[in-house]
Amino acid sequence: MNDRNKGSKLSITSALLIGLSAVLLVVSIFFPWWKMLFYAPQYPEGLNIIVYPNKLKGEIDIINGLNHYIGMSNFSEENFPELGYLIYLISGLAVLTLITAILRNKKVLYGLISIFVIGGLAGVLDLHSALKKYGTNLDPKAPIHMDPFVPPIIGENTVANFTTHSILGTGVYFVIAAFILLLIPVWKDRKR
Repeated sequence: MNDRNKGSKLSITSALLIGLSAVLLVVSIFFPWWKMLFYAPQYPEGLNIIVYPNKLKGEIDIINGLNHYIGMSNFSEENFPELGYLIYLISGLAVLTLITAILRNKKVLYGLISIFVIGGLAGVLDLHSALKKYGTNLDPKAPIHMDPFVPPIIGENTVANFTTHSILGTGVYFVIAAFILLLIPVWKDRKR
């Protein structure tokens, strides 16, 4: 192996970290990625919408019934086409991450990190777009008139007598940990 190829090779430790990153991506599929928690005097225990990469859970029927009064569209898996393919994108990213671990090539790792960043930004923009659509396309004939609003991706929002808390789910923390594991070899093998 010549010196040029040797300089582009990642250490075995880095390859193991990248392999662990692939495992964390797969694990993330089984946990919620995002949640909205709704609290009001009549629901002190709270209602929630829990978003997994492939399904919605929570008290969605109750929330949809309440949202009807302000003219908001129903939350449903059919209204989020991403839930039909997101799990495949994550699985594909896990496979690419595993291939990167096997190849141990710095340039491939840089490409993988770029895919993570682009995918993360696309996911944030997609979620913001969905929240904007739900909060601004209110039926003007609804029983209760509300000014358009955009729920935050992370944070608190008050609509009528409901306070909503938008938080990241455990699955996203696994993805963030996977991304950090990819960055460690960049620093660790910088002089290799």
